[in-house]
Amino acid sequence: MIVDKFPDRVIEIDQKQYLYFGGTAYLGLPTNKEFQELVIQNILNWGTTYGSSRTANIQLSAYDAGESFLASHIGSEKTVTVSSGMLAGKLVIDLMKKQTDCFFHLNDTHNAIQTENSFPIFLDGNLNNRLLDSNSEKITILTDGVPSFETKPADLSFLEKISKSKEITLVIDESHSLGITGKNGSGIYSSIEFPVKRKIMVSSLGKAFGLTGGTIASDSEFINQIKELETFTSAAGMNPAFVQTLSDAREIYKIQHQKLLDNLNYIDSILIKNSTILFDKNYPLIYLLSNELVEKLKQENIIIASFRYKKEAEPLNRIVITANHLKQDLDKLLNVLNDFNSRF
Repeated sequence: MIVDKFPDRVIEIDQKQYLYFGGTAYLGLPTNKEFQELVIQNILNWGTTYGSSRTANIQLSAYDAGESFLASHIGSEKTVTVSSGMLAGKLVIDLMKKQTDCFFHLNDTHNAIQTENSFPIFLDGNLNNRLLDSNSEKITILTDGVPSFETKPADLSFLEKISKSKEITLVIDESHSLGITGKNGSGIYSSIEFPVKRKIMVSSLGKAFGLTGGTIASDSEFINQIKELETFTSAAGMNPAFVQTLSDAREIYKIQHQKLLDNLNYIDSILIKNSTILFDKNYPLIYLLSNELVEKLKQENIIIASFRYKKEAEPLNRIVITANHLKQDLDKLLNVLNDFNSRF
């Protein structure tokens, strides 16, 4: 389906209007007028793009403003912005290949933090034996903040069971948790207190934060190492107008985050729960396990997100709740879901 306007809470397809519960604009920022005004004013000041290296002799204060905000918001010592979440992940993986003996991954991590020769953390439901042996080595754990098909942050309690002979670096992709979970949408990073030597967060900013770009958060030493990578120094940075907007929009983020939470609490108070859907009031996705229900929603002029991560995989069907959805939108959605669920 091709549309000619940003798909917010309502989209038009073939001259017919549908309620839209898809995309990743969790805070509803791409169409938020106040947010748009900030972006426009920053474009007027910083231009539409800046194609120079971040290490050039002319430095832009926009990067200091935006990255300082992100560090404060996330709860890390330091952050750096890059042109995409995918690049953020690849930069971290490239650097960690030089600093780790072995990679382990939890579930099916996003492609941004995948690497060849990574071992699964669990085998047949048990912790991988290599994590339990007494061999001294540096290991890197890769995980999404909220795994696909799940509505709660990844359970990282297994970190406490790993052999003390292992020096652990934790890399977590928060593209679908930054701006959503935690206080004011701070994400998961600051709440991780398991025994690891270093924790590193990567994230797209094009989801909840509504701006094309990506970020890496960690301790100052690691971020400085990222900035020394040739891939970083030879690439243009994130659009400075967008980075400045990160800082300028800090109050808008709080307001929109509260609107999102209000919508989720409203759904939780009315939705009939059963095994046909996966929902948690702290997360803006409802996963549907019934193709019949997906078709029923479409018949009621409700379009949801449906796509395949891999060509051969089954479609991933999910309802995406945003801060922009109105009570009447949620009521129509809930009427369809509850009518279907009442049959089970």
